Amino acid sequence: MWYVTTPDAFLADCRARLAFDLLANTWNAVVLWALRSGPMRPVDLRERIGGISPKVLNETLRRLQYNGLITRESHPGAPPRVEYGLTSLGRSFLAPIDTVGAWAFEHGDEVLAAQDAARDTAHTD
Repeated sequence: MWYVTTPDAFLADCRARLAFDLLANTWNAVVLWALRSGPMRPVDLRERIGGISPKVLNETLRRLQYNGLITRESHPGAPPRVEYGLTSLGRSFLAPIDTVGAWAFEHGDEVLAAQDAARDTAHTD
């Protein structure tokens, strides 16, 4: 397994930045996580996720497909339907998403407390 151990590991063209860029967009991880149990139609994704507009979902789906993390499958019929599912590459990204989610679950209260403290300090200055 390769780990980030070199001093130049986070240069603009390094591979680690690809993963951080994918994680930087909140909706990427949320959509991938929602697809973990199998392919879904966009309307079902929106229902499962909640709080995501059709426009943002479509942009996210295009971005994830562009990066090879999901597939788009069209099904003919009346009406035609589209389903999105994880590729093996997308499935491999679930473990890092789970790790970040576990970190957030464990340390989220600390982060929120720090944000509250920073807001309180800003209001008293």
